[in-house]
Amino acid sequence: MSSKIQTLIIDDSAVVRQTLKEILSTDRRIEVMGIAADPYVAAEKMKKARPDVILLDIEMPYMDGISFLKIIMTQHPIPVVICSSLTDRGSETALKALEYGAIEIITKPRVGSKTFLEESRIRICDAVKAASVARTKRVLKPVQFGEVEPREIEPKLTADAMLAGPKNRAMLQTTEKVVLIGASTGGTEALRALLTSMPIDSPGMVIVQHMPEHFTRAFSQRLNTDCRISVKEAENNDTVIRGRALIAPGNLHTLLKRSGARYYVQVRSGPLVCRHRPSVDVLFRSASRYAGKNAIGVIMTGMGDDGARGLLEMKNAGAYTIAQDEATSVIFGMPNEAIKLGAVDKVLPLDRIALNIFQSYQYRSLDSAVHQTERLSI
Repeated sequence: MSSKIQTLIIDDSAVVRQTLKEILSTDRRIEVMGIAADPYVAAEKMKKARPDVILLDIEMPYMDGISFLKIIMTQHPIPVVICSSLTDRGSETALKALEYGAIEIITKPRVGSKTFLEESRIRICDAVKAASVARTKRVLKPVQFGEVEPREIEPKLTADAMLAGPKNRAMLQTTEKVVLIGASTGGTEALRALLTSMPIDSPGMVIVQHMPEHFTRAFSQRLNTDCRISVKEAENNDTVIRGRALIAPGNLHTLLKRSGARYYVQVRSGPLVCRHRPSVDVLFRSASRYAGKNAIGVIMTGMGDDGARGLLEMKNAGAYTIAQDEATSVIFGMPNEAIKLGAVDKVLPLDRIALNIFQSYQYRSLDSAVHQTERLSI
């Protein structure tokens, strides 16, 4: 059997199917084992051979992608990457798919400049490779229906492309604290678990979750309804304040800045850094420069190494650093790379990270923090 990642493409558009096939065929780690116009055709192909990864459209004839995803995840879980249109409706539905067990969201490829097409190729191929090593599990009640190689790391830019490395430690004359969080594959549900545990007067947070543009807005809005804290997609010059989390917008880098005792964010375009935009490394580097020991860095589930070097820079600047453990990570790539660099002070399961944030810098008093985080599972 081939050691390549066997991928099944399911989309009702012949143009999209062909484009995705051409994109995936450029990566020697991936092999397109088949294409299907709808879930019924896909099911017949899956009876003959089980794919390693499924690339799944949402809106299709005969059966929508969400219904097919539920069937897959209740019978024989297979890593699924959702391929969605860049629309409000598509964003909401794609986020629902993540709750049902999908691993990742990508946007459908479209004609653009040479740079745009190359970035799309990188993102789509990386999503398939990440999904191939992700943990999947059976979910929901049953619904009736008629060996992985290490990931190849290609040349990539570092945070130097956006912000020069720290030369001196940050100016530290402030008592205000800030939390910086980075996550990728599996991070949407992990962030939901973390943020819903936060009390209303939590320290200000800035978060990079690798996700396409437009989807981060829908993700932020959904979290805002679920959490006691306020959650919004970051906009340029937004102030980092207690009781609010800012989610970096997809396709834009987000940096922490400081004016006096006030922290705020700068949202900027720029090249892919560590193969991502937004990049966790960019956010963490900016925190090492402008927050120093007043920051806490958290690196969570995700493929690759984005954030590992930035977290080390934060630690060297005096920040306290946490990594999500392997047992609770969908993919242990990003946390593990940070651990191997010596960038992590504490490795914790997901359900203990929120409380440790309070303990790490004694936000108000420990008794008050524990009282206000009754929903924490320890």
